[in-house]
Amino acid sequence: MSADIVDLAIVGAGPAGLAAACEARKWGMSVAVLDEQPATGGQIYRAVDAASPHRLSVLGEDYAAGMELTRAFAMSGAQHLPGAAVWNVGRDLKVNFVRQSVNEALQARRIILASGAMERPFPIPGWTYPGVMGAGAAQILFKSAGALPSQPVVLAGCGPLLYLLANQYLQAGVELKAVIHTTQQSDYVRASSHVFGALRGWRDLRKGMRMLAQLRRHRVPVYAGAQALAIQGNERAEAISFIYKGQLHRIKSALILLHQGVVPNTQLSWSLGAKHRWNDAQLCWEPETDDYGQLEDSGIYVAGDSRGIVGAKASASQGRLAAIEIARRLGCGDRETRDNRETTVRKELASQLHIRPFLDALYRPPTAHRIPQDDAVVVCRCEEVTAGQIRKYADLGCQGPNQTKAFGRCGMGPCQGRLCGLTVTELIAEARGVTPGEVGYYRIRPPIKPVTLSELAG
Repeated sequence: MSADIVDLAIVGAGPAGLAAACEARKWGMSVAVLDEQPATGGQIYRAVDAASPHRLSVLGEDYAAGMELTRAFAMSGAQHLPGAAVWNVGRDLKVNFVRQSVNEALQARRIILASGAMERPFPIPGWTYPGVMGAGAAQILFKSAGALPSQPVVLAGCGPLLYLLANQYLQAGVELKAVIHTTQQSDYVRASSHVFGALRGWRDLRKGMRMLAQLRRHRVPVYAGAQALAIQGNERAEAISFIYKGQLHRIKSALILLHQGVVPNTQLSWSLGAKHRWNDAQLCWEPETDDYGQLEDSGIYVAGDSRGIVGAKASASQGRLAAIEIARRLGCGDRETRDNRETTVRKELASQLHIRPFLDALYRPPTAHRIPQDDAVVVCRCEEVTAGQIRKYADLGCQGPNQTKAFGRCGMGPCQGRLCGLTVTELIAEARGVTPGEVGYYRIRPPIKPVTLSELAG
């Protein structure tokens, strides 16, 4: 067990965590960054320092830009604890983690949670078949190991990552059978009210237009506004079916990558008993924080996508902002310098968020792909609980996700509700005729990550 006390402990070595660490070091704070991965970068910049020139070229300049942040962190003097599986963060500002099969603890004066985002569940018929995986997970395989599909692939769903991965695969020589996206005309109408903000983020818009043009140049079949997606097969994926322009289509493929955006990873903030609210624009839970990301007056801050989906650049700015506020609280640096730095970071953050409302409105996942209408669709993959079973629980009086555990062990598997939590909330809300905010979420308790008894005893 570590006896040292650090000024700032940061959970997560992605954009928010690394930027916060660099900023805190500038103010003279002692900093420890804990991350489960062997190298810094988080998911967005996974393995960027070890990437080959070819991989950097394929993944693009936004990915390569992560090297500036990882190198700045390496030179900052902050302590890096790789391979640290954080299983508990306490209100006493102590972080418990397992590293190299040894249970340790780190005491801090302040904590920043920067645990990032995870892919939103995509519970459609057949989504649990072998041969079906998340597009984000497929991208991480390429970032970390250079792994690419050896067979033609279909990408389906919505969100910027879908087009980004499609373009990266094309550049890497992967054959795309089709891109099936679910964005409807009504989504464009809804997003039009945010077009002014989108134009202020014109660089991001230009990137999106280039990606779409690249698909056209390679003559990749694109099915816009598809509905009723389903994976077909016996024991594994064999095809994907969908409705396009009023007609049923079926494309054979043994590898289908699904994606409909990302959502905050809120397991740690839930485990602290912090208040959360339902974000109807992003259709997910987010922790309630002050303007700097602090949970109540706890000394624990949340920065980046675990606070609400904002993207890599804005995540880094939120990390810096939290570090500046912590410097103020700990009496580091002079007031005028801090205030000037905060003003600069806030301006950067505001410019980085211009396009976010437009993206949230345009790529809102369809209800049918979040709340399974087919009762046979598995929702809780760990315990194999179906949508129909959850609806029956609601008919019997089940009020929220916590009660589903008693009715049928839903959410009690190794992932502790990460993969099913949002779906269960929305299923019960629909069945009861109330809002997701009224239904609530699972009560998350440590250990957040699977820990063996021998590790705890050690």
